[in-house]
Amino acid sequence: MSALIETEFADLVLHARGKVRDLYSVGEYLLLVATDRISAFDHVLGSGIPGKGKVLTQLSLFWFDFLKDMVPNHLVTADVNQYPAELREYKDELAGRSMLVKRAQMFPVECVVRGYLSGSGWKDYQATGAVCGIPLAAGLSEGDRLPEPIFTPATKSLDGEHDINIGFNEMVTRVGAQSAERLRSLSLAIYSKASAYAEERGLILADTKFEFGTTAEGIILADEVLTPDSSRFWPRDQHRPGQQQPSFDKQFVRDYLESIRWNKQAPAPALPSEVVARTQQKYLEAYRLLTGKSLSI
Repeated sequence: MSALIETEFADLVLHARGKVRDLYSVGEYLLLVATDRISAFDHVLGSGIPGKGKVLTQLSLFWFDFLKDMVPNHLVTADVNQYPAELREYKDELAGRSMLVKRAQMFPVECVVRGYLSGSGWKDYQATGAVCGIPLAAGLSEGDRLPEPIFTPATKSLDGEHDINIGFNEMVTRVGAQSAERLRSLSLAIYSKASAYAEERGLILADTKFEFGTTAEGIILADEVLTPDSSRFWPRDQHRPGQQQPSFDKQFVRDYLESIRWNKQAPAPALPSEVVARTQQKYLEAYRLLTGKSLSI
């Protein structure tokens, strides 16, 4: 199986191309297509992960349905048979990896929630005793569960540059006090519900990020949600504070790139076949554990 690295639909209007998703304008809607591209350290790598886009899409659909009573989302349909006529000829390429979604005015922030001390949060804590300006108790170890989840927003880069952690006051400046309070409250509530469910399925949701926008119906959840690309999932039975945790996110790829001492400058390297295969396996296993179903790609 080959990886879908980029889509080219000649008679459709390309709205934007992100690190993973290609977006097309379709009348009043957008067509969101998850490719098999994979990024690390703010660079799209030279090889993709076959079927990854289908895992991201199907897992997002699962969570959109799971959370629909808490917050509306941008999904119109993911059934290619219900897509507008101009998309039908591409149904084989779009099936399983695309969504027709509402256009929304997106908030220019990433809404990050951390329930455990890991990643950039751990590095920040080691240097400052705080995470994104939020003081924490002394003596915590990497992988420790925090006394309570914390909200640590970040800038949302539109040009592929690195997202930067910001304080809540800076978020208020960017989106307004009312929206900032609502997004923080929503993010923490979603994290609480999702992390409790993940634990029932044998997984720890260490941290995650959400994206929100506004439409005529108010604030909606958009883009992807609670996938291995946007979240750090750990196997609960292997959780050992004081060390880096085994993970279902892209940490496996990051570890490989660190091992070859890549300078994190373009061009990004390709991944060896064994790293591609192991990463694909991790994405599929995350889907199976969270949904209770196997995904055919």
